[in-house]
Amino acid sequence: MRRTLVAGNWKMFGSRALLAEVIGALRDVAGEASKVAEVALCPPFPLLAPAAELLAGSGIGLGAQNLHAAAQGAHTGEVSGAMLREAGCRYVIVGHSERRRDCAESDALVAEKAAAALREGLCPIVCVGEDAGERAAGRQFAVVERQLAAVGERLGAEGLAACVLAYEPVWAIGTGRTATPAQAQEIHAFLRARLGERDATMAAGVRILYGGSVKADNARELFAQPDIDGALVGGASLSGHDFAAICTAAEGKRWNN
Repeated sequence: MRRTLVAGNWKMFGSRALLAEVIGALRDVAGEASKVAEVALCPPFPLLAPAAELLAGSGIGLGAQNLHAAAQGAHTGEVSGAMLREAGCRYVIVGHSERRRDCAESDALVAEKAAAALREGLCPIVCVGEDAGERAAGRQFAVVERQLAAVGERLGAEGLAACVLAYEPVWAIGTGRTATPAQAQEIHAFLRARLGERDATMAAGVRILYGGSVKADNARELFAQPDIDGALVGGASLSGHDFAAICTAAEGKRWNN
């Protein structure tokens, strides 16, 4: 059975004051939402330590937005999985579309980062998704299949079972546009079918999140889809009120068999 996960990706935003505000709001709803959902927060690296302190005892998970594929080395400006684990992280996002675009991260590198996370006991949130041109050309299925295949070939079924996937239609990120629940469900079902070709049991257990302008007013309808197991939330996670409302919407999500 799959437990709903709602994770907030702060990107390059935030402050200690905002941490206190958002985590305070999350603590207010964590007890109810946690009955069916897991909540995580992924702030920028400098905010991980204060976030860990504020989250202590809350049951809310801490995640990072990136890691290096190597365990250590002369990689200025990078962080390792061991460092993130020591900082209190449970999750780490890998392969976000902004890093694929801005940092030229390849499918192979994303797969290596997922492997690095697993080596340190972290749960990688592996992002896949197509941009506007790829969707217009009808290539959305080929794109996400290629991205997923690279991770699957590196990790195998056992490694994939320890991952969370996040489908992010790149054309919807930060644009205010959202894939319709039917569009999102179609890709989520496709991804689960591709996982099922490797191992049916693994496929039934892997959580697949939706990430693309998720807001309080569309979360409940998205969560109602059978293959959408939560959300990777961007801008709305910077508001305690809005993020808490999305987490509360997960109360309507029922366990999947």
